[in-house]
This record gives sequence, structure tokens and C-alpha cells, in this order.
Amino acid sequence: MSKTLRRVPMIAAFVALLLAMPLFAQDTGEAANAPSAEATVRDLYDIISAEAGRVPDWEPVRALFIPEALIILRSSRDAMSVLTLDGFIEDFDEFYRTPQVTEKGFKETILDLKSTEFGDMAQVWVLYEAKIPDGGGNQGVDNFSLIRLDGEWRVAAITNEVPFPGRPVPDGLFD
Repeated sequence: MSKTLRRVPMIAAFVALLLAMPLFAQDTGEAANAPSAEATVRDLYDIISAEAGRVPDWEPVRALFIPEALIILRSSRDAMSVLTLDGFIEDFDEFYRTPQVTEKGFKETILDLKSTEFGDMAQVWVLYEAKIPDGGGNQGVDNFSLIRLDGEWRVAAITNEVPFPGRPVPDGLFD
């Protein structure tokens, strides 16, 4: 038997393996059924809003983040706070225990949202309103960076900015 004829079965097996590779790489359905990056962000806003006398359950909040996440919040026109996930939760927990929030609750509502996913990374921009019921509300912009780990979207970082007179939300950001 010639060397060429002996190679035919090997070549056929190699071609069959190449043709079958997309079948092995197909999604098992878990990632297809997992919430989108946008849904993960919406879940966070739902969880951190609470009625009077209630404090959010921080474990579901923690589950939406990677442990090493950074949260950078605008605390005034001239200052920002850089927080770890634990620092973010502690800061929010203290806020929820203030008399006004204890008596009235707190709600963050998404007014507009824009998201982009590429592979295992996503960017989600949120225009929100933070409000204590029966009080004034403040708008802000959050920028979420998310990664997909084990088929689930997790927040890796949040940066926050607050619009004010002379620095409005940029045109086109949410178009």
C-alpha cells in the first residue's frame, strides 16, 4: 500500500475532527439562559432600593460583583471616594441607618441605560435618579465594567459622576 493511501484515513479523521469542533464549542445553554450584563446591573439597582425601615440584603449585592471590584463614587463636585466592595457595602449600610432613610426608605431608579457586550466583557452606562421618598431626587451617571465568569456577568468596577449646572450629561451618551 502506498504512503498516500495510508494517509487518507488520518486525513479523513483530521477533517472529521475539524468539522466536529464547532459542536464541541457550542454553548450548553447555561450562558444563553444566564442574565445579560444589563440584567445584572438592573438587579443591583433593584436590590439597593429599600422601603422605610428596611436595609437591603447585602449578600445578593455581593454576589453580583467580583471580590476585587472597585467602586469610585463622586462625593462632591471636587471629591471622589475609591471603595472596595466591602467599603461600598459598609458606606451604603451606614446610609440606610440614617434617620431620614430609616423613616422613608431609598430608591435608585434607572432613567436610561446603554450597554455593549463583547465576548466576556461588557460596558453599561446608567442614567439614574437617587431619591428618598417625599424628598428631592438627584441624578447621576454610573459606568459599569462587567466580566463574564463561569457563564455569569459580574461587576468588576463602577465609576460614578454627578451632573451639575455647567456639566450636564453629555449629548448622545444615551441615544
